[in-house]
Amino acid sequence: MSTIESDKGELRQLVEDWALWRDAGDWDRFATVWHPEDGWMTATWFQGPARDFIAISREGFDKGVSILHFLGGHTADIVGDRAVAQTKMTINQRAEVDGVEVDVVCTGRFYDFCARHEGAWKIVRRQPIYEKDRLDVVDPSATLSLDPRLLGRFPVGYRHLGYLQTKAGFTVKTGLPGLTGRSCNASMRRARNGWPARALRAILTESASLVCRRASAGRTSGSGALRRVVTRSGAPTVTRPSPPDVR
Repeated sequence: MSTIESDKGELRQLVEDWALWRDAGDWDRFATVWHPEDGWMTATWFQGPARDFIAISREGFDKGVSILHFLGGHTADIVGDRAVAQTKMTINQRAEVDGVEVDVVCTGRFYDFCARHEGAWKIVRRQPIYEKDRLDVVDPSATLSLDPRLLGRFPVGYRHLGYLQTKAGFTVKTGLPGLTGRSCNASMRRARNGWPARALRAILTESASLVCRRASAGRTSGSGALRRVVTRSGAPTVTRPSPPDVR
């Protein structure tokens, strides 16, 4: 029989497996961390089902896209077979911006809605919270001037990450949650109450910070059709309908 302490240990292991297996390109094992039916990933450059995130991440990995993750402190609130886990993290991406090689480090939290499936914890929904970031040139002798209009397009929590990814050919979503904000804080309070079905539905549909907006055109019923465009740099653009209602 599981206990709160054993569940917390398993949830921590789940989050660590996500980072290690994703960054190592161990795609078969990476697939096992997600809920097989309802897994959903939100990132700056992707919003959609986990199975598509895995496939497109693999494409980028094979093309040399360098995105790494490092983990810090962790906590989990558990109610029965559902949990909300928060984990401090950094996202590290290396790429060229206007011919200059740079590193961007973004600090934040992984905010994970998890559920027990066939006796094991799985990630149902991952929503990163972006707290702050910075950009450094790899060669200290190099110089780089940033376009202030492009930089200002993105929230302060992932301003430089959004800049780099846009320059690399990604389509970057604006308005993702940051360190503070009334909508973000209200959604987190509701989520910590064990995310019963109606609370989760409210999070997914009412909160501008924690929702993937429905596509305004070309939306289909059910899981919808995947549209993928690979740019010259190999960065994918994906359009999917909104995440499923988890009951």
